[in-house]
Amino acid sequence: MAEATLALRALAFGHTREPVLRDVDLTLDPGLVHGVLGPNGCGKTTLLGLLAGHLAPDAGEALLNDVPVTAVRPAALARLLAVVEQSAPFPFPFTVREAVLMGRHPHIPRFSRPSEADLAAVDRAMAAMELTDLAGRTLDTLSGGERQRTVVARALAQEAPALLLDEPTSSMDIRHSVAAMAELSRLARRERRTVGVVLHDLNLASAYCDRIILLGQGTIRAIGAPADVLTPSTISEVFGVRAATAPHPEDGHPVITFTRENRT
Repeated sequence: MAEATLALRALAFGHTREPVLRDVDLTLDPGLVHGVLGPNGCGKTTLLGLLAGHLAPDAGEALLNDVPVTAVRPAALARLLAVVEQSAPFPFPFTVREAVLMGRHPHIPRFSRPSEADLAAVDRAMAAMELTDLAGRTLDTLSGGERQRTVVARALAQEAPALLLDEPTSSMDIRHSVAAMAELSRLARRERRTVGVVLHDLNLASAYCDRIILLGQGTIRAIGAPADVLTPSTISEVFGVRAATAPHPEDGHPVITFTRENRT
């Protein structure tokens, strides 16, 4: 599998005259899970949209393997980059398996049937998201968490070297949130995938992300390993809450706790 490096260079973007992001320089490297964190409205979803080529910057560049991402042909882009958006509507009552199979469309020639390799990729993705037993269920019969796992499985089935996921665990219970993040970590470490994921759970990000990108007020406020970024002072500065951190007894990643009266 080819590798994919995503980058933003001197980037600025605004939906109106007010900038949403400004002076952003960032590289998402193969082999790492990059967690994008920050308060509501700070530009996390916009940042992913720019990296994915869904938005065009007002200034600077968004690059995929040193090529402007908006210049990459859609078919080629779909083979290099899989995207999970916050909401993924399914207007028809597809089964879970049919929905996950949609992730293979970039690899299936027009008017052709899925190959054995395509079907095997679907099986792997469904197993990773614990959906095998739900394969024949239609999406309109699923819970919110089950639908979200289906959307993530569709992106996994795409088998692109880069994945961008916007709050992929937001509707999942803790078991499936951990399973999803563990799978993303496995893909990064063992298959050299490039993973960028927007999260709100600081502890989930600390446990599974190799690099934290902390946004605030439209700029990158901090970037680095979880232990270097998720500190009490930085959390207070960016989120406006008091927090304490302590190393996890097994692997040392920072565990963040909050007090009941926690506003700064």
